Amino acid sequence: MAAVVKGNTGALQTNTREKTVFTILAAISVCHLLNDMIQSLIPAIYPILKSSFRLNFEQIGLITLTYQLTASLLQPLVGLYTDHKPKPFSLPVGMGFSWGGLVLLSIAPSFPALLLAAGMVGLGSSVFHPESSRIARMASGGQHGLAQSIFQVGGNAGTSLGPLLAAFIVLPRGQHSIAWFSMAALLAMVILTYVGTWYRNYRPSRLTGKAKRTGIAPVLSSKKIGISVAILIALVFSKYFYLASLTSYYTFYLMHKFHVSVQSSQIYLFLFLGAVAAGTVIGGPIGDRIGRKYVIWCSILGVLPFTLVLPYANLMWTAVLSVVIGLILASAFTAILVYAQELLPGKVGMVSGLFFGFAFGMGGIGAAILGKLADMTSINFVYHVCSYLPLIGLLTAFLPNLERLGIDKPGKVA
Repeated sequence: MAAVVKGNTGALQTNTREKTVFTILAAISVCHLLNDMIQSLIPAIYPILKSSFRLNFEQIGLITLTYQLTASLLQPLVGLYTDHKPKPFSLPVGMGFSWGGLVLLSIAPSFPALLLAAGMVGLGSSVFHPESSRIARMASGGQHGLAQSIFQVGGNAGTSLGPLLAAFIVLPRGQHSIAWFSMAALLAMVILTYVGTWYRNYRPSRLTGKAKRTGIAPVLSSKKIGISVAILIALVFSKYFYLASLTSYYTFYLMHKFHVSVQSSQIYLFLFLGAVAAGTVIGGPIGDRIGRKYVIWCSILGVLPFTLVLPYANLMWTAVLSVVIGLILASAFTAILVYAQELLPGKVGMVSGLFFGFAFGMGGIGAAILGKLADMTSINFVYHVCSYLPLIGLLTAFLPNLERLGIDKPGKVA
């Protein structure tokens, strides 16, 4: 955050570069792991729920839609509110809703109860993601991409652990064993209380809200910024709509096409989600070095050849291609998020809430639509249709190069 910022009345304040607070980044990354592990348990136990409650693919899609829309609709509002009125201890409170959702999920007697439990988990995420993303930026020391990668890799690691834990704990022991994972939510609440204390006491040599708004010269018009945000949202749509086909239906695809067991399909899903976690680590630091736009180019459009081949591959190559796809595609979101934060300085919470929320919403809508499509046609047809989604990455050509404008550089105040 090293910069001398000038407003209309001259120099407002000189900032020295703050140190990256890795203990805080590690803490929120661990909590992100626990939060998203809890979330990933829901799709991971779909085979159990489908059998126990006699659900069709459309109902499975509605469960995904419920918990992801709950998060997506509230996240921008939470971020906008906390931009103006920070609430350091909202994080453990939000995690409390996830805890309650897990307990209810373990004893849910009916499909409506499953939807309510999923909604509670989504509500917890609606508070966690925008506030945690803000804390990552506060603790970044100017290395915004690196900080977001550390934060997000925890979430992706948690997402990859969910299916593995479901395969070896929930599937053998049944629905009630989900209650054991409520301990993870309680642990996260303890850690987030510590993070909230740091957040409350955070006193950087930062600028006032007025200075923030003048910290970056208005080199882009409001129209150009609006178009750029719309393009970024379209790119998030392509990424998460495609990911919905894998996170929600990959196990069914493998069981239907290759006749693997439920437990084996969970292991393949774990490999894919592990690759997503690894890709997240790569995207942020590379974006800090070469610029976010180049990372977005390579991630969204670069995955297209592999998605086109996937529906025609045998089991071995399906596993290999899913890992490659996860690795490449996952690097985009960190770059997209930090790019958007640079476009709209001083609105970290709103931007984080908007993009995390939209990502969850697209995942939920995608799951519901693709589930309906699978019921009407086949699960194989779903993967043929989704293979063309990365073509939307061509829109990246219309994004301004922020690095050339002097915005997308480490040390800039935003």
